[in-house]
Amino acid sequence: MTAFLYLAASICFILALRGLSSPVTARKGNMFAVSGMALAIGTTLASPHVQSYGMIITALMAGGIVGTVIALKIKMTALPQLVAAFHSLVGLAAVLVAAAAFYAPEAYGIGVQGNIATASLVEMSLGVAIGAITFTGSIIAFGKLQELITGKPLVFPGQHPLNALLGLALAGLIAALITAQSAALFWLIVAVSLLLGALLILPIGGADMPVVISMLNSYSGWAACGIGFTLHNTLLVITGALVGSSGAILSYIMCKAMNRGFLSVMLGGFGAEAATGGGKAAGPKKSAKSGSAEDAAFLLKNAGSVIIVPGYGMAVAQAQHAVREMGDLLKKAGVNVRYAIHPVAGRMPGHMNVLLAEANVSYDEVFELDDINRDFASTDVAYVIGANDVTNPAGKSDPKSPIYGMPILDVEASKTVLFVKRSLAPGYAGIDNELFYRDNTMMLFGDAKKVTEEIVKAL
Repeated sequence: MTAFLYLAASICFILALRGLSSPVTARKGNMFAVSGMALAIGTTLASPHVQSYGMIITALMAGGIVGTVIALKIKMTALPQLVAAFHSLVGLAAVLVAAAAFYAPEAYGIGVQGNIATASLVEMSLGVAIGAITFTGSIIAFGKLQELITGKPLVFPGQHPLNALLGLALAGLIAALITAQSAALFWLIVAVSLLLGALLILPIGGADMPVVISMLNSYSGWAACGIGFTLHNTLLVITGALVGSSGAILSYIMCKAMNRGFLSVMLGGFGAEAATGGGKAAGPKKSAKSGSAEDAAFLLKNAGSVIIVPGYGMAVAQAQHAVREMGDLLKKAGVNVRYAIHPVAGRMPGHMNVLLAEANVSYDEVFELDDINRDFASTDVAYVIGANDVTNPAGKSDPKSPIYGMPILDVEASKTVLFVKRSLAPGYAGIDNELFYRDNTMMLFGDAKKVTEEIVKAL
């Protein structure tokens, strides 16, 4: 019965991933995921191997309360760092379970202390190594997203050779642990993995953090998979493999969309070499042209086509509802309104899609970069609201820029660009945007929600 119920839970998780592949079916996908997890936990608790429910129920209640409070209080803009924090907990859990199995192997049926089965030691070692890397890597990602650590790549001479050396040392320690089964070697593996996790994420710049979130998601899955073998829990193996492989596939898709190398992402530090060479936009440095909400309303209402480009600034200001209201008014006036989403707009995959869905923007009006980029040249007005790095022409023109090579939304090709931003300050990648100074750009300075509401009023 346990095997059958675990199979049913696994099918729920597969259907959940299928549902999450589209905004239209995402809600249904979430329900499959919740149902599968409830079934998995219930089946595990019903196992005859459970000897005491006291600590288990206490932990479930504590975790449930913390999760509920976080879910109720978390802001949409803080979801990326929340995901990073959750990934760190998965990694930490893998380390702690591996430690428990190492010190009490008889409780897990993998041998006795000092004589643990070789296969179990391999699984345990890989689980603890990946878990520790995920833990510190996720902590660094959280710090960058929360702006406790600078979003710029943190690099130093010899960084890549050091990472390679640590990787080789980790492999050697795992081989030694399998032979000697020493507690000192076990904790050395943990220490080296913790250091490696931090060094892999520190050199990655802020503009590439959405890929890091996806990558860490993959790492957390493989950590859970490895510990699943240690616990002899087939569901944990299957679930970990699903999370690990789907996270890796998503990372690959995003890397392809950003013109990054997949292996360089997995090994950390991609984009760091370009960042060390500078990063200031090479465009002309002159005064930016600013306008009012009335000016913007006039241009928008008299346009034949408008493409709205949302970014993190829209998320911070919670302006999505005002943006949808503006779009509805323009559509009533006969304007063709569409939304353009960059693969890494915001700070995690799908961030902008979630915000627009929250504001009930129709799915058929939302387009990905590849589907809409060619249309900017025939667009009258591009309304950029809080999207900076993903519209920066330096991605195409400045080889020294940390975002060079990353496909950008070609908003500069539009007849007029309305750019909503609080100031001319650089974006999350820490580089200037020459688009601010183009002749066809009008800056609308102020809070994204307030500016859009003023435009709506003018319309």
